[in-house]
Amino acid sequence: MKITSVDIIKLFKTPSEQCEIGVAGPWHPIIVRINTDEGISGYGEIGVAYGIAQKAGYGMGADFASCIIGMNPLDSEAIWNKLHRQTFWGMGNGGVIMAGISGIDIALWDIKGKHFGCPIYELMGGITNKKLRSYASQLQFDWGLVARNLSKPEDYAEATRKAVADGFDCIKVDPIAYDENGVWYGRNNRGILMQDQLKMAVDRVAAMREAGGPKLDIIIELHALTDTNTSIQLGRLLEPFNCFYYEEPTSPMNPDLFREIRDNVHIPLATGERVYSRWGFRPFLENRLVQVIQPDFCNCGGITEGKKICDMAHTYDIGVQGHCCGSPISTAAALQLEAVIPNFVIHELHASALLPDNIATCKYNYTPVNGYFDIPDRPGIGQELTEEAIENSDVVTIC
Repeated sequence: MKITSVDIIKLFKTPSEQCEIGVAGPWHPIIVRINTDEGISGYGEIGVAYGIAQKAGYGMGADFASCIIGMNPLDSEAIWNKLHRQTFWGMGNGGVIMAGISGIDIALWDIKGKHFGCPIYELMGGITNKKLRSYASQLQFDWGLVARNLSKPEDYAEATRKAVADGFDCIKVDPIAYDENGVWYGRNNRGILMQDQLKMAVDRVAAMREAGGPKLDIIIELHALTDTNTSIQLGRLLEPFNCFYYEEPTSPMNPDLFREIRDNVHIPLATGERVYSRWGFRPFLENRLVQVIQPDFCNCGGITEGKKICDMAHTYDIGVQGHCCGSPISTAAALQLEAVIPNFVIHELHASALLPDNIATCKYNYTPVNGYFDIPDRPGIGQELTEEAIENSDVVTIC
């Protein structure tokens, strides 16, 4: 079997009002479709659906695609190492580089599963986790079909009640990114926080705890908008709320800073959505700077690298929650890998996964029931784009 062509697909050529998530800006998942001479095509995702990187991700996918034409798609390890080692910039790591490798790698695994007629979890060792617990993510944008900028504690409480009514027993929120007027990053959250900022964030979490009750797990998300000083300030005040973990309290660019936060805040720490490859995760694992890693399998290096990262974490008693904020392709890929690893903690159901136009890009809608996902058992990753979605996309074909 040989790779004959690769399609790089930027979804939503026609802008969609239903595909905006909070302040993340235009929503354009970048999809890779690898085609073969045996008529099997595989789908993967380049994990830069939001933020300011879609054009770069689109181009990165096209550049890498040109390196694999004529190769055997079943040789995923060889292809991964070619892209990483022989493209010069590949060994430099970085979000766009690794996202491009990830999209291609996931598509190769999709082909492999279809070739052998099985879901890819069977090729990685089989099911370890028969059901996957999930959480409702990013409640500062509310919870539902319409994103709002929440400012009042009672609004955070109402968003919590909506998520609980949908069957979730775990939620995630950034309690400080919106200021008191609902402006994203309207105040400086670095250096030293003022008392009214601290009170605002604590009041929001307190309202969510009261609305959700004592059994609800609450993940605190900070998006690295805080730094070491301010995350310690806030974390100490949030300790009484028995938070599940404390995500991205500062930038992952200096892993040693997590040591100081870990030593001063008694909430488990997590990071990983902007950490790439096993080399990027290495200092966090070797020094046990976090208790949970959050690799995004669409930008950390794909299924091939993601499995290695998770296995490395397992040797250090560190749990895994895949970061998942993309199209249903990214969700499907994450579910396959999370089904296998013994150190799985929980699956992220991002608010973007609720958007009808995002759901409509793909053939299948995998959703949790009472907060738990069943494992998709279709061949490959178990997800494909619809023809309508491809028609409403910018597509470049490399052959």
